[in-house]
Amino acid sequence: MQKFLVIQTAFIGDVVLATGIIEKLHQYYPDAAIDFLVRKGNEGLLTDHPFLHEVLIWDKKQSKYGNLLKLLKKIKANQYDKVINVQRYATTGLLTAFSKAKETIGFDKNPLSFLFSKKIKHAFTEGTHEIERNHALISTFTDSMAAKPKLYPSKNDFGKVRQYKDKPYLCVAPSSVWFTKQYPKEKWISFLNQLPPKYNIYLLGAPSDKSLCEEIRKISLYPFVINLAGQLNFLQSAALMQDAVMNYVNDSAPMHFASAVNAPVTAVYCSTVPVFGYGPLSDKNFVVEVEEKLNCRPCGLHGYKACPKGHFKCAIDIRDEQLLSVVGY
Repeated sequence: MQKFLVIQTAFIGDVVLATGIIEKLHQYYPDAAIDFLVRKGNEGLLTDHPFLHEVLIWDKKQSKYGNLLKLLKKIKANQYDKVINVQRYATTGLLTAFSKAKETIGFDKNPLSFLFSKKIKHAFTEGTHEIERNHALISTFTDSMAAKPKLYPSKNDFGKVRQYKDKPYLCVAPSSVWFTKQYPKEKWISFLNQLPPKYNIYLLGAPSDKSLCEEIRKISLYPFVINLAGQLNFLQSAALMQDAVMNYVNDSAPMHFASAVNAPVTAVYCSTVPVFGYGPLSDKNFVVEVEEKLNCRPCGLHGYKACPKGHFKCAIDIRDEQLLSVVGY
């Protein structure tokens, strides 16, 4: 029996996108034992995943390097056939290089890639999605077609959100870790105020997003806005998004949740652009971005804590009508 380990200890959205690797490995090696290594806090994305044997967890906040060495010991003991490292950092490079796996695979940008059995060129090529970059790690022993990411909410997850599905609804995930990736609060409110009053609106997010969502709920004039930030876990949020009329998100993790359950999604891009390769993958997906060509956009691969130019036109100049036009697509 083949044994695989996939390593992705970056952020929530990165883990979701890397689940495409699990899908493809299971397709070609249905009897294999596939393990997945994530940072502590992201393991909830993979709860009861039908194709995973074990989820390994790296606690990076407490005794970061002590826990890393414990993980390395466990990885060595597991005797993997292949370790597939999606990340480009030295710590996971160490786990890969010294895993004692029969084959170690990672990107050439990893500082320890010279110790891998196989290193794959990593490049942000226009038109190439992140799932295609990831798939390059396994293409030689599967095929040339990247698999879409997929999450697996359980019956209990769907049961938790069933109460919210009694009428047509929209989900809005208004927050982002980065200011310049986050559509402004006032813009979300303006959009909501113009919606026809026939939907429930569910505001989604982490516990840290609760106050932002509550401000939107209180200030908005729309009569049916419910703040669910902090009340649903990752898979429950995905289960709710799956049956929404539309999901409105930033260029952030909830966009990938929608992709991973093939839910209709509208992604609002402010400072970043879809050609970076992190765009929505649902069958019904829409991208909303400023119509004017700004010479300062994109200002970087990731977001910033403030607009470098001070005007934030990439968000402010998006029109409500652009979001409204795709409600019923």
